[in-house]
This record gives sequence, structure tokens and C-alpha cells, in this order.
Amino acid sequence: MSQILVLGSGLGGLSCGIQLARMGHQVTVLEQSPQAGGCLQSFYRHGHRWETGMHFVGSYEEGQVLHPMLQDYDLHLPLVPLDAGGYEQIHLEGQSFAYAKGDAFVDVLAQHFPQERDNLWRYLQLVRKIMHISSIHHETNLAEQLHTMQEYQSRSVDSILESMIGDATLRQVLVGNLPLYAGRKGQTPFATHAFITEFYNASAARIAGGSQIIAEQLIQQLEQLGGKVLTRQHVTEIHCNHSQATGVTTAKGAHFPADCIVSTLHPQALLSLLPDTPLLRPAYKRRIAALPNTVGCFTLYLAFRPESLPYLNANQYVYHTSPWDCEDYTTDDWPRGFLYMHQCEQPHQQWATTAEVIAYVRYEEMQPWEDSFVGHRGSSYEMWKAARTEQLLAALERQFPGTRACISRIYSSSPLTYRDYTGTVGGSLYGIARDISLGAAGRVATRTRIPNLFLAGQNVNSHGILGTLVGTHLAVSEIKRSWD
Repeated sequence: MSQILVLGSGLGGLSCGIQLARMGHQVTVLEQSPQAGGCLQSFYRHGHRWETGMHFVGSYEEGQVLHPMLQDYDLHLPLVPLDAGGYEQIHLEGQSFAYAKGDAFVDVLAQHFPQERDNLWRYLQLVRKIMHISSIHHETNLAEQLHTMQEYQSRSVDSILESMIGDATLRQVLVGNLPLYAGRKGQTPFATHAFITEFYNASAARIAGGSQIIAEQLIQQLEQLGGKVLTRQHVTEIHCNHSQATGVTTAKGAHFPADCIVSTLHPQALLSLLPDTPLLRPAYKRRIAALPNTVGCFTLYLAFRPESLPYLNANQYVYHTSPWDCEDYTTDDWPRGFLYMHQCEQPHQQWATTAEVIAYVRYEEMQPWEDSFVGHRGSSYEMWKAARTEQLLAALERQFPGTRACISRIYSSSPLTYRDYTGTVGGSLYGIARDISLGAAGRVATRTRIPNLFLAGQNVNSHGILGTLVGTHLAVSEIKRSWD
């Protein structure tokens, strides 16, 4: 039986822990925060609940890609389907456009763009093809399938849409879900867009009571397998000898020996924990340190007066001009766009209880308070947050008049909040950005040059529940191979 340490108790860490514990290993998950779960966790204020990261899931129905994964991890989730006629609502140029579930996606959008019906079908078929030939469905890809994936990993979202869709407004509508992956024009691979779009188009649902339910069920399973989840364990150093990692030390001075370490930390954060070991080449460190990260965000957490605001069973994306380049805002035109979501507490919900409003904010705005920590950032930071709160509330009220009068409480978070609670570098929404210009150099491998140190989590594959669980599969497969 090997002693395995898993760094981080988010979805990647907990799922890796379960898979390795099932193989008979002794697994200990170390979490720096007081609460386990990473971006699965919810938080509460005055009896109200909000999500921290995972707001809804997709492709969960029988025969769809997430369904067997939910079964494999014995997850029993109270899923509440989003509106099949428009699970996403894109508000652009004074109009609203719906993403409808399944084939109706084409029918609904074709009502606005009848001349583009055939192009919409071709687009949807391509999106489905890319999802189908991904490694999730095929352990080994045929040469033709692999070539297709490589093509759409190397071509940007906007370039493909320009080649397929004639109407400029429709091209904007089709990227209305950009906040789900923080896409950048000319940089983000079309495969990323296709993967996420089809994932939710197949089926989309919120979790009644929040994604913390996933963390709770996974922790229970891990403990039943003999594993442990220890919170308030801030790892400060990973120790190595001449050939491999030997364990970790925490800020409290505790030492945990290990035969194998799986890190779900941001790779750039992980490097800061490693000594100057010859096991890692300087070129590798420089490459990882130079990888770009996705933009951060400013989030409002709203609580509503009882039975004052009807519940919206769809995600609302609002743009002033275009979904592209919202991260390139100025002081005067922020926010260029935002995502507005009601939180689900129960099936057949009629009234909104809480909601989140999310808008991009660049980490450079955080520089005056970069060395601060939660609860001790000073009055200037609070003034900055108050100003951003007012701007975002005003934008919300313009799109949804009457909402502001229903609000009873308001809380907010910044990229610094995400940085300090989740450990993501620069408070980035989704960690390392996918950029076609970087090619293979922009990817993070599961296996490191330290033979018993492996990487998992959203940065080794993709973010979200599906991308992270696929990352777990990759990590565990590599660990098995290393022991064979």
C-alpha cells in the first residue's frame, strides 16, 4: 500500500483521491482552506447561500457524456433542468436570443436568422462531431479523428465562425457563452468552444442546494475507502531527494511523507513549493511560469426579499456591444458585459432567493492590494468594491428593470478573493488560458520530470465538472503506468 498525498480538495483532488483509494492506496488530501471543496463549495451569509464556482452542469442525462461519470463516483444530485426552450439567454443589441436544447437550438435561432438555417445546422453538427471524437468517447482515436481534433485545437473560435456563418450578429450570438471559458478573439481554440457548447446543449441543469453537495458526497466516499481530508493544511514546500519527491511540509510545521504526490494546484503555484531540485529542468519552469492565465472577475452576490422577484430558469448574458473583448474595458465603459444567474434551492422554484452577477476584472486592478489578505485590505479596497458594485448594479437594472428594488443584501468578491480562497494564480477564472499561438507549449502535462509527482485538476485538461474529471482519468492512468 502506497502513501499518496493529494494537494487540494476541489473536484480534481477528491476524484483523484477516490480513484487511488479504490486501488488500495492510503490517500490523504491536504486543503489549505477551512472548508473542503475548492470551487465546489458554497458559502452562507445571514441564511442565504451562494456558489463559488460550479453553477450548473450539462450532459447528465442517460446516454450523455457526464452520466456514466456521475454513476462511477456514485453521485446522486438533485438536478433541476434549465429551460429547454432557452437555457442560455443572450442579450445583445437590444434583442434577446435563446440557446434551446438539442436540435431546437437551430430552430429557435433560425427564427431570427432564417437565411442562416443551413449554416446553423452545419455549425451544430461540427460542434457535436468535435465532442464525439474527443478522448472522452474514444480511448484511441483513428488517424482521421485525431487530425480533426488537432485542426480545431489550432484554429480560433472566431476564424471558424467567420468561415461558417455569414451574418455578423449571429456570429456574436453564437459566442454569447464566452464567460463559460473566458474566450479571447484570435486565441481560444474552436475545440474549446465546441466542447463546452455541446456539453450544455445536450442537457443543462442547476443543482438544487448547490454544488457543495458534490463535495460532501465525494468526501464521504473517500473516507469510507479509508482516505482522509485534512483542512487548514497550507503546504509550503515539497521535499525531494536525488530521484523523487519524498513528502511535504505545511505552514504549521507538520511533515507528511509520501510515496506519490498528486497536485491539483495551479502549476505556477506548484513551482513555488518546489526546491531548486535538478529533477526539474529550468526550461520547464520558465515555460510553466510564462503560460497565460484567463481573466479574473468581480462578482456580486445578491439576496432578494421573499417572493419579490420571479425565478429565472436560464442564465442571462448581457453585452453592451459584443461578447468579445469584454476584458479590454476602460474605466468609463466597465462592465462591457456580465453573466446573471439565479441560484436554485428547490425543484419547481417560483421565486428568486439569491443570484450572482459576474463581470470580468483584470488582475492589474488589484495591484494596490496585492500583498493584502482577506479581511485586511483597507478602506481604499472597500471604496473600489463599492464603486464597482454600483456600476454593475446599474448595468443589471438597465437590462432587468425593477431588480434592484427586490435586493435585501449585497456581497461582493474580486480576483483577490478567488486567489486567496482557491489558490488560482491572479484570481483567474479558469486557470491557464488555451491559446492556439502556443501550440503544444501551452499545454500542461499530467506527468512531471519528478517521477512520483503528477498534476491533475482543471489546468491539465479543461475546467468544469467534465474537464476536471477527464483530467483525473488522465492523472490516474499515468500513475498506473508509472507503477507497472
